[in-house]
Amino acid sequence: MTRHESLGGTFTLLGNSLTLNRMGYGAMQLAGPQVWGPPSDVERAIAVLREAVASGVNHIDTSDYYGPHVTNQIIKKALHPYPQDLVIVTKVGARREADKSWIPALARQELIDAVHDNLRNLGLDRLDVVNLRVGGMMGPADGSISAPLTVLAELKSQGFIRHLGISNVNPEQLEEAQTISEIVCVQNLYNIAHRNDDDFINDVAKQGIAYVPFFPLGGFSPLQASALDAAAASLGVTPMQVALAWLLERSPNMLLIPGTSSVAHLHENLAAATLQLPAELMAGLDAIGRDTQRQRAAS
Repeated sequence: MTRHESLGGTFTLLGNSLTLNRMGYGAMQLAGPQVWGPPSDVERAIAVLREAVASGVNHIDTSDYYGPHVTNQIIKKALHPYPQDLVIVTKVGARREADKSWIPALARQELIDAVHDNLRNLGLDRLDVVNLRVGGMMGPADGSISAPLTVLAELKSQGFIRHLGISNVNPEQLEEAQTISEIVCVQNLYNIAHRNDDDFINDVAKQGIAYVPFFPLGGFSPLQASALDAAAASLGVTPMQVALAWLLERSPNMLLIPGTSSVAHLHENLAAATLQLPAELMAGLDAIGRDTQRQRAAS
């Protein structure tokens, strides 16, 4: 077991009730292929979770539609009764079909059922943070999120949820959400090559809201860039470690949730929190995002 003494520092959610180490863990990869069914080795998944917590991770990102139900059940088996400082963040707003597709599930009863499914499968009486997931598969969609968020706000007032966040949203939707409930985190697609949220991150940082990038390493299409490879070689680390360290440097409200089903890869991810990126290297890495944005605009 390796204890990582520094996990990128800490960030305290609005309300000063929960302080999180900035390097967390995302549980999606604990399910089987295509985030469906159980993994091939449940005991290995349990070992990863236990090692993450033993290494200093105190926040885990999950959802009951991973599997479905699989990751939450594994988290419960591995860690329940939970350490007092462990924060489990889940999300609702989608469901899985038998063909393994991802379907929006934003109707009132669907959201109520989803919250109670999370409570049951995690073995909790109250969920620390629930993110309302809206939009498309890889980005926000315009439109009001008032109706589904109001349902979650009611469940919060009933004591089933401690804090609310939103996922896959734009700045206008955050403004709307804040008229309904306090929002402690925004979870959007963002990494060194996908920089659409640069201004949004700066804005939520000023408000004291956590920003949690999903697919911090590129997701189903891992990040690839010669500048990333060169930076990693100059530091004697992996490109993915550089990509994670860059995110931590990017803004103090950034919370990372890289996922893995390997203990060795877990420690590699956590070690990224100790990297110090020189200013000139940061500038070179910033160019990756600018070049990518220009290419997308031209296509």
